[in-house]
This record gives sequence, C-alpha cells and structure tokens, in this order.
Amino acid sequence: MRSAISFSVKSLFSLILLVLLFLTLPIGAAISQAAGQKKQAGQPPMRFILVRSLLCMEDCPEWISAEGRITSDTPAQLRKILKKIGDRKLPIVLLSEGGEVDAAYAMGRMIRKAGLETAVGGTRLKDCPAEDMRCDAAVAKDGPSLGDAYSDGAYCFSACPLVFAGGTVRAAPQWAFIGVHQITTIYNKVRVSYRIEYKIVNGKKTEISRKEVGRKSAGQSSSTKLGKKAAVALTVYLKEMGVSADLIGVMMSATPDKINVVPPEDALRMGLATDVLAYNEWPGMPLCALDAAAEAVCHRRPATEGRAQDAAAITSETPAENRPMDFLLLYDGNCQDECTQWISAEGDITPETPAQFKAILKTLGERKLPVVLQSNGGDMDAAFAMGRMIRAAGLETSIGRTRLPNCPTLDPRCKASMAKSGPTKGEVSAGGAYCLSTCALVLISGTPRLVGYSDIGLARPTTAEYPKFFAYFDEMGVSSATFEAMMLVTSIEQKTIPRSQALELGLINGIIPYGDEPGYRLCGPDAKQSLRCPRKAEAGIAPAAAASLN
Repeated sequence: MRSAISFSVKSLFSLILLVLLFLTLPIGAAISQAAGQKKQAGQPPMRFILVRSLLCMEDCPEWISAEGRITSDTPAQLRKILKKIGDRKLPIVLLSEGGEVDAAYAMGRMIRKAGLETAVGGTRLKDCPAEDMRCDAAVAKDGPSLGDAYSDGAYCFSACPLVFAGGTVRAAPQWAFIGVHQITTIYNKVRVSYRIEYKIVNGKKTEISRKEVGRKSAGQSSSTKLGKKAAVALTVYLKEMGVSADLIGVMMSATPDKINVVPPEDALRMGLATDVLAYNEWPGMPLCALDAAAEAVCHRRPATEGRAQDAAAITSETPAENRPMDFLLLYDGNCQDECTQWISAEGDITPETPAQFKAILKTLGERKLPVVLQSNGGDMDAAFAMGRMIRAAGLETSIGRTRLPNCPTLDPRCKASMAKSGPTKGEVSAGGAYCLSTCALVLISGTPRLVGYSDIGLARPTTAEYPKFFAYFDEMGVSSATFEAMMLVTSIEQKTIPRSQALELGLINGIIPYGDEPGYRLCGPDAKQSLRCPRKAEAGIAPAAAASLN
C-alpha cells in the first residue's frame, strides 16, 4: 500500500476515497419564544374573530378579538383577517399567554403598518357559556359575530405585549394585566449523516463533495441569556414601536417561570401603553375622533372646545367652573365608618385665590388632605403661589369634579348643600373632570400628583413669562427643557394631552387605580383603622398587583 500510494503521487494519479461521516449539529437558533411557553399546555393557538358590540343600537363598534397562543402560523392568520376587513381601522383586542417572539414581531409590524389600535381584553360572544366565551356556535359564518368585551382579569403575557406594542393607540385597562419575562431561545439538536467524497492529491486529503443522507432528532437545549443577535432584534423592534428600551430590563429581571406585571403608570411611562381606559370604557372601543359626537361610543374623548365660553352663556346658576375658585372641605357621603376627606378646589384661578387657599390650609393645621382640582386655569402668578403652598405643605393633587347631594346638574356644588360648619358631605369623580392651562401649574406641585380619566391642559407662556415659567417647572422637579421642546413642535393653548405624555413630562407621576376616585386615598381623623384606612395614610398610587405570577 505504501508503494502504491507513492506511485500514485509520483504519477500524479488520484485515488478517490468514500467516507460516511456522522455529525451532530445544532440547527440554527431555532425558535425564539417567551419563557414558559415551551410546554404549550395552556391556550390553543390564537384565533381571530370579527366582533360587533351588542351593547348598542346603531353605529356599533367592531373589533378583532385575538385570543390564544402565538404560534409560527399566527401571522398568516392575522394577515387573512386584515385582508378581510380591507381598509377599515378596527381595534385588535388581545388575550394571550404569549408564544413565539419572532411571530409576535411580525404581527406587531403588520398591525402598525395597517394603523390599527390594540387593547388588552377578552371577548364574550352572545349566548356562549362562561366556560367557553367564544363558542363556535356563536361565531357568524359571514360578517361580524355579536358580543361584548371585558377587561377584568384579562391578560397579555410573555410575547403578547410585543404584539400589543404594534398598536398606533395602545389601550391598557387598569384592571387587566400586562406581563413580561425573559425570552427563551430553543435550540433543536439534530444528528445529521453525510456522504463525503475526498480526493488525495500529493498526499493531501481534500473534500470534493458532501451529501446529506439522513438526520435524526438529538433532543433540545434552551437558554434565557439574551444573545447579541436576539438583543439587537428586540432593541430595534421596541425602538420601531416607540417603546422605551427600559422594558428589556423589566423582561430580563423575571425568571422563566415568573411574570413581571407592568403597572399602568409604568406602561405609560415606557410607551408600552398610550392610554388607560376608564371604568366605563372597554377594550375594542375605538379612540374618539376630534369631531366625535357626544353620543359616539369611543374612548379618550377630546376636551370640549370653548368649554368656558359655553358655560358663560348660562346664567348665574352655572357651574363653578366659570366662577372664581373656591374651596370646600369634603368627606365621602357614600361611606359609613371609613370616610375619606379632601379639599375640593373648583373655578377660575384669580389673584385672590392664594389667600383663600392659605386660609383653608390654616384651618386644617397639620392635617395633609388631598387637593382635588377642576379649573380652566386663570392667573399665572396666582397659580405659582398656590402651587408653592401645596408643595410646602406636602399635599397630594389630582383632578376631579365634586357633586353635593340634592344639587342641580348645572350647580353641583350648590350653597344649599354646603355644611355650615365642618366638612361637607359629597362625592367626587375623575370622569369628565379637567385641569386646563394654568391649573396644570397647580397640579404639578403635588406630592404625589395623580390623574384618572380626566383632561390635563397645558399653558403656553408669553415670551416675557418664559423665565419665571420654567424656573417654576425646575422648582417642582419637572423637566422644563422637555416641555419647551414639545411646545416648539406643537400648538398648545388649552389643549389636552395624553396621560402617557403627561407622565413623560413629569406633569403627573401616578394613575388613580380602578375603583378609586380623586381624594379617596386619605381617610378622615375619625375613620376606623382598616386596610383602606391605615393609620398612616400611605396607600399605593397604582393598582395592587403582585410583582410576578407563577
């Protein structure tokens, strides 16, 4: 053999060797999916159903109900229903435990390209049992199925928030859950058999062909470490959707068997959500158009233009919004033993307002009661003075409208129902309340400053007012530079802004939880101690929710 090889080398003849080689190789970075979805023992694959609200008579909202696990086939299913609805801009209501991350990216991009809204919620179809709320019998063969949407207990976990992020408007009910955790990359190991041909030339072996002749599964491996490629893909996607990269830290801080629930105020701050639905709004309700009629079924209704002018057209029986600001010490008239108290401040801010506010604070002594505002604004210097008093006293601020018992609709704080001494019985609501123009300067002085479903307005200072305006912002710990930059690209007079932007600017630092109202966090001095009225009134700003779920 030795001589034969020598001969072949000398004669430059070649000898072909056939080798059957068995290799075990990891095939790609296989499937990236949210941690915990490996088992896939929960929801069935996501299914899309076109639904029309059965809670109205005409011009009923429609939405796309998307419930189930996100699989590699889900983007194709979404593409089909988007093709079916054509150019109609219908919200997508999500309820999902998560699934494949790459599929979630594709879905989010499709939703953004189509200009659709997203919301977290579930759907009940008409006449379906509680255990199967989207039963096959209720799904229409053609056109939309009849149903209603709910948010209580709904969830969007794992990879689902990545789909949710695709919405042009992202509505997150405070009583639904958005949760994230680490991304798990699954590697499928495969044993591959090859037939390889070599050629020996001048004593050196050179591969000339390779042909696969078989493969066999060799198990799986997984990793929760966010590799460079996965990290880049996630960062690029979040930036594309306008979501802060801070979300990545929240994701990676939860182990594969847990969920980090993102509170509404954090979702707004990071841009994951753009709006929080009020108690009387539901997932699938579309965003209100600027010219939305009063009877239109939609959420985040724009502030009524010329609200003060309309009020001025009414006689002296008009609401206090068109009168100078006055202050009332109120207690919750719907309670028995645990009666919360607050200072109701309603009306226009005038030069006399700070002195009147100082007088009511003096009557309270060391008691720290929330200040609940409703105002079209008014005198800027007076707003500065009032805000500084609130900050010095360490008081909470919020927005809300107050109603006293037995008062007419046009005069909800009528003098006839005011107590002659001590606090007045009443109730307060965030819905429909507003704090516009210079009222926002008072609002930002609170520690904390909270907003429910109310309108926040911004004031544009004159050139002469700029120095003291922004000095006040800095004093209150609000970014004047951010506000100034925003004013350069927007036309701001008394226009309302989304709560997400108010949080970003620092105008507010918390959202009033579902089930609460402005001023309800602090209890009166005679209230019995309980979970709602702890001896130290330091209740949380956001809805109580566990940091993680197993």
